[in-house]
Amino acid sequence: NNPTGFRDSVIEGLSKTGPEGSDITETEVGVDLDAVFKFLDTAGNKLDYRRYGEVLLEILIAGGLLAPGGSYQNEGGDKVFQTRACIFQDAFDLDRAKAWDNQVFVRLMRRYKYLEKMLVEEMMKILVYLKGFSEEHRVRLAQVTALWVSSGLLPQNTLQVIINEHQVKEGVALDFMLEILRVIKTEKGATSVLSLLKKSGLDNNLDQLFPTNKRTAENIKNVFISSDQQEIVTYLAGMENAGAKKDVQRSLKSSINDEKPIREIVADLKEAIKKNGLSEHEAVAMIWVAVMTAVDFNKREDLLQDQVLRHLKNYISLFSAFTSSAKSEMVLCNKIQEYCYDNQSFLKSFNKIMLLFYKTEVLSEEVILKWYKDGHIPKGWTVFMEQMKKFIEWLEQAESEESSDED
Repeated sequence: NNPTGFRDSVIEGLSKTGPEGSDITETEVGVDLDAVFKFLDTAGNKLDYRRYGEVLLEILIAGGLLAPGGSYQNEGGDKVFQTRACIFQDAFDLDRAKAWDNQVFVRLMRRYKYLEKMLVEEMMKILVYLKGFSEEHRVRLAQVTALWVSSGLLPQNTLQVIINEHQVKEGVALDFMLEILRVIKTEKGATSVLSLLKKSGLDNNLDQLFPTNKRTAENIKNVFISSDQQEIVTYLAGMENAGAKKDVQRSLKSSINDEKPIREIVADLKEAIKKNGLSEHEAVAMIWVAVMTAVDFNKREDLLQDQVLRHLKNYISLFSAFTSSAKSEMVLCNKIQEYCYDNQSFLKSFNKIMLLFYKTEVLSEEVILKWYKDGHIPKGWTVFMEQMKKFIEWLEQAESEESSDED
């Protein structure tokens, strides 16, 4: 009544799981998965699965008891210490791995519910022994792991344990993960790959799968492209862009708070957006946020309006430097609209802010008219539409007078 004795009983029982009870120790005899389940189901009445559940699962995955590092324990003298009725020996392709999952593991977990928790514990251990397994066994393990994290049998964050120095250094962790991702993409599609990375927490430390000397952005990108995981490359670029945006926003905010000369802020920001591959319209959105969070505005609406206009006048040249395109102007219009709606004390100041930017030539009449017609966002539109009505009518009139003068 010990792990080795338990192992021997299981391996002996599994030896008769060939077709019609034939002996699978004969290498030409195939494994009958129904027979495997029937034996395990019945043996659960005699063998102590509650006590030795992890040993049972280790045998079904690896074919025997593993020593630390992934080699097989074979104390017990002349007894057979391995079985072919396991993932490592018998899950020779993805379809066979699926058959093992559906016909053996899923049925076994239904029958003995407590084995689910034990599977998680067992996998936390096995996934650290990858280096001790042959490449063929690692591929088979990766395939069944992919099926389990995909179905929820295994929590996705279990995959974090793959990242440890000795597995990463040799490239074993990376190859294992790439095989998991390949299976997920084949079975469930690209969105499931990204979903797995986010839920497992690996999206933030994918670089940790790569050996230290191969963690360059270029190499990471090339590896995922050659593994047909273009979506990961796009996703990582998006994360990098978001990170870059945060850094630029932070330094812009501190420059404004420190009252740095506008000329210097413009030069720094132009350099930062060029370096990080950001666009002008992203920059103008950041400027708006930084400028509007630089002061504490008065709570009284009558005093607030005067304060906000005085404050914005100081930054006209900063806004002007980053509104050279219609797209940037439109983004600014909608940023103002969103801000005045989200901060209700600014509701009545909206048209005054728009007028200020028009008079100082930050916003052109074409963009304001386009914004009014169909470029605006829904937030607070009825209020702002009413506020802007007279100004828009005046703009339209001026425009029609201009065109009639030209005629």
